[in-house]
Parts: sequence; structure tokens; C-alpha cells
Amino acid sequence: MRKSFLLIPIVLIIFNHTFAQSRQHKQLDSLFNTLFKQKEFNGNVLIAEKGKILFEESYGFANEKNGQKLNNHTIFELASVSKQFTAMGIVLLEKKGKLNYDDTMSKYIPELGFYDNISIRNLLNHTSGLPDYMEIFEEKWDKAKIAVNQDIVNVFAKYRPKLIFQPGAKFQYSDTGYTLLALIIERVSHQTFEKFLSENIFQPLNMRNTFIYRSRFKPKKIENYALGYVTDSVGNKVLPDSFGKGFYTYYLDGIVGDGTVNSTTEDLLKWDRALYGNKLIDPKDKDLIFNSLKTNDGKETNYGFGWFVVNSKKYGRIVYHTGGWPGYSTYIERHLDSDKTIVILQNHSEAKINSFLQKVRAILYKQ
Repeated sequence: MRKSFLLIPIVLIIFNHTFAQSRQHKQLDSLFNTLFKQKEFNGNVLIAEKGKILFEESYGFANEKNGQKLNNHTIFELASVSKQFTAMGIVLLEKKGKLNYDDTMSKYIPELGFYDNISIRNLLNHTSGLPDYMEIFEEKWDKAKIAVNQDIVNVFAKYRPKLIFQPGAKFQYSDTGYTLLALIIERVSHQTFEKFLSENIFQPLNMRNTFIYRSRFKPKKIENYALGYVTDSVGNKVLPDSFGKGFYTYYLDGIVGDGTVNSTTEDLLKWDRALYGNKLIDPKDKDLIFNSLKTNDGKETNYGFGWFVVNSKKYGRIVYHTGGWPGYSTYIERHLDSDKTIVILQNHSEAKINSFLQKVRAILYKQ
């Protein structure tokens, strides 16, 4: 009899925990169902705590034309969420002694030697002062051709655009910097960016549905792929290719480093778990990756190596990254103190993650 009485508190604890999880799931499902019905969400969501999936659902279509629905294994373009993988590529090369963070960019890209005081560290934390390559290509590039990373070097070497500010003086988010980091990875490793990330990150972490993909530059058939949609001038969902080859998604499709990693919510959870362990990196590396670096005058950048960094009074230390590209709106958020993870992948770029993110956090923390 005594044993059966002892079981009662344990049963109650398990029941309360299960009930709380069920309530969370219902609240989250209600939120995303409402957003989907209001045409404010089309995508996949995964929310986990300490690696255990609390919520994983799909809403909407991978292909609007044939009615193919999204599922948990659908693959999305990550857009700028890709930057954390580019940064990790640099970290892994530094660990192997192949480069140093304070090496000058020009050591590996001598064609840009006139930018003589930009370091790899500046590229990683967006303090290089380099202008936006997309704006320059809009004006200078032959849009009948698909550009690759070397073309960015060639165009910058030809026109020598001035720095916006001196390296280290300010923080300004830079796609240019991450395209040059990808080129440095290729030159140092003597591998393509795609092969290096695959062999050193994706394969070791068993991220089977994660890879570099450029649909126009190097097309291939991918099963269960989320086509990315934008809204045209009359409110219809269309593919960016409907705007023609003069639209930047076509002529910039060969460029890697600032985007082009494609993945699933479940593969990104594998990535999240690896970042808590030491398989790829050690605590010293994590201090650099997940801590805000400072500009020369001591101001916080709120950016580490491929991650935005915030200290929230409500939720503790959070690292996150957004991604936006015509057809895609993506997000990953990691709560380092409580080990909570939010992954949101959408294949409709007009969807605004910030409009519902606070509600997701409130449900996750049972507020």
C-alpha cells in the first residue's frame, strides 16, 4: 500500500507536465492556424526545449500550382540564416590553423588589396565598411549573365567603390562581407564552398537534407521542395522568375555565402544540438560566435560570428538570425540559458515573423 501512495505525487507531476505541453501545443496550433487562414503564414514551425520537440507543424503549400502540401521534411531556402554556416566554415579553418581571424582580407583576396585594413574578423561581424554588392550589381552588371563570387571581386576591383566607413568603426550588416568569406573558404580549403560545408558540417551532423542550392545557376530536381512565392502588383502569389531575367534573383543566383543554404526544420534542430556540444567547436569558439563584438569606440555590435546576440531580461541570452529573399522568410532563435529553440521557415516572403514572434515566446514560457 505504501508504494502505491508514493506513486500518486509522481503521477500528478507527469499529468501536469503532459497537460501543460498539450495546452502549449493547442495554443501554438491555434496561433499558426489563424495566421494561415489570414494568409499571413505559409510554412513550417519547430519549437523544442532541451532538444525535445514540443511543437512541429506545417501550414500551407510547397507548390501552389499543383497543391502539394508542406510537411515536416520539406526543404526551404534559408536566405541569410545561411550566414551562420559560412561563419562556422571560417571558424573550422581557424581551428585547423589555416587562417587567423585578424588576417587581412587581402591576404586571401589580393585583387582587393586596396582595401588594405579589412580583417576576416571585420567580415564576420559586419564592421568592414564594404558597400552593398547588390546595389553595385544593379547598376554595373550585365544581367544576361549569372554572377558568382569571383565576379564580386572582379567588379569591386574594377570600380573600386569607397568604403562606407573605416573598418571597425561601425556596425553595418553586410551581405558583401559574407560572400567574400565564402570565397576565402574556397581559396584556403581548395574546395568549393558547397563541398567544404557538406564534408565539414552537414555530413558530420547527419543533416541529410541540407545543402547549397542555386536553382537557376545549377538546377537539379529536389523532391519535397518549397517553392518560394512573392506577391505581385495585383496581389497574386507568383514565383520570382515571373519577373524575368533582369530581376536580381536570377542574375545573382550563383553567389554563395550570404545565402543559398537549403534545409529543413529538423536538420536545423540537429544543428542547434551540435552547437551545445563540442563535436565541431569548443567553449572558446562559442565565446566568439555567441557574444557581441565591439566597434573600435567600444560600442556593442550585438552580433557575433553569424548570429545576432541579445540579453533579454525576460528570457536570458538569446542568439538568432533572420533570413529574407524573394520567396522566403526564415528564422532561428536559440535561448542559451533555458535551451529553447524556435525554427520558422516560410516560403512566402511577405510574411512578417516579428508580427507573431512575441506570442510564440509567451506561449513557450507559459506567460
